[in-house]
Amino acid sequence: MSEVDSANLSGVADLFYIAVAWAAYGFIHSWLAATHVKDALSNRWPGAMRAYRLLFNLQAVLLLLPPLWLTWRYSGPMILEWPQWFSLPIALATVAGFVWSMKWYDGMDFMGLRQIMTGREQSSLRISPMHRYVRHPWYALGLLFMWTRDANAAWLITYCAITLYMLVGIHLEEKKLIATFGDAYRVYRKRVASLTPLPGRILSPEEASGLESLAARSRP
Repeated sequence: MSEVDSANLSGVADLFYIAVAWAAYGFIHSWLAATHVKDALSNRWPGAMRAYRLLFNLQAVLLLLPPLWLTWRYSGPMILEWPQWFSLPIALATVAGFVWSMKWYDGMDFMGLRQIMTGREQSSLRISPMHRYVRHPWYALGLLFMWTRDANAAWLITYCAITLYMLVGIHLEEKKLIATFGDAYRVYRKRVASLTPLPGRILSPEEASGLESLAARSRP
């Protein structure tokens, strides 16, 4: 076998390992987020559940390291390239969007620190200004940022894996939101698009407030 053939096989193997690593990450992350898993752990170790959100976030970050390392070490040629005049403004805009959106997120709750202190998770439906345009603004911003970056084969596989996982994650997350907030979230999902703002599917501030109130009344 020639050195070129050997290098090609090595490159294919690297890409395969990257795909497997991302698939494993998605499976573990989804399994640990599943309601039946949390219910089983709650029944077995009820006192430890106040730390579940924090530990879940920590494992999510740590388990990102292997697939990201495999992706980073791949040195194949670029497949997707964008001009700086196009990609840089989008990158800055998406980062600004993330920072601005944090005004409407409870960082303590998101990280899991509030659950440790109180033993309870936030259980209210909050429709921020961004959520009036799309149901999943962080996913939308993340996808926009990601797909306007340059990519070699490894990063392209990573982009595809993350995109697929987000789509699956949206489906699983919304099943839980419907179970939690009932008709309020069903109406919200019907009225507002998932990732891309669409004409006629944007909530007014009054409509958003009404759905928040409906969700609060439907909670036991």
